[in-house]
Amino acid sequence: MAGQVHAHAPAVSATASSGTQPSGAARRGGAGKEFTMRAEEGDESIAELADYAEQAEQNLDESIAPLEGKKVAILATNGVERRELQEPRDAVQAAGASTELISLQEGTIDMRDNDLNPGGTEPVERLVGDITPEDFDALLIPGGTVNADKLRADDKAVKFVHDFVESGKPVGVICHGPWTLIDAGVAKGRTLTSYPSLRIDLQNAGATVVDREVVIDGNLISSRGPDDLPAFSSAVVDALAGT
Repeated sequence: MAGQVHAHAPAVSATASSGTQPSGAARRGGAGKEFTMRAEEGDESIAELADYAEQAEQNLDESIAPLEGKKVAILATNGVERRELQEPRDAVQAAGASTELISLQEGTIDMRDNDLNPGGTEPVERLVGDITPEDFDALLIPGGTVNADKLRADDKAVKFVHDFVESGKPVGVICHGPWTLIDAGVAKGRTLTSYPSLRIDLQNAGATVVDREVVIDGNLISSRGPDDLPAFSSAVVDALAGT
């Protein structure tokens, strides 16, 4: 959103000109504290204003960082599509959540751009065999053909995905990511989208497959590929904020 340009700058207060302008939290909290002090001194007429001010401050903080305190697991290995790992991760972090990259082996994982071109590396933070769904508030499974094929062939990764979906917590899958849902036995009866080449596999596993940029079915959020990342990331943030 473009910022507004003002023709005339407002007068600068003495506080601002001294270089000690209070923080946003301090400015927001000032009125609430004053109301609270006056209410404690017996001014009943101001008590409701004190409650209102405190609630307004809380609502503002939540709107700025709606995922504060939430923890998101990102399950990926070698061959992961770089944008599908990084862009949803950046979106949930910008909304206040913390993330951990979960993988099959220690060290780093190799990413890809458009499945074939080298896309750099990312450091692994935890191993899938060392965690449970109770450690996280949401799970993201990015695509990449090789990445998804390796994940669905790993018993520990498949069990983690199964248990996470069954927990009812948000699970976001994109591109080839839904492959793991098939091997985890959690695709049957669900409505999903995916990269086109997976759709027959999903249908054979009992899923209803649709061609949309993002599909939300209960706790499952799915998208088709990199072009859908803005809608996918937004849906993940909204789902996690509602938990």
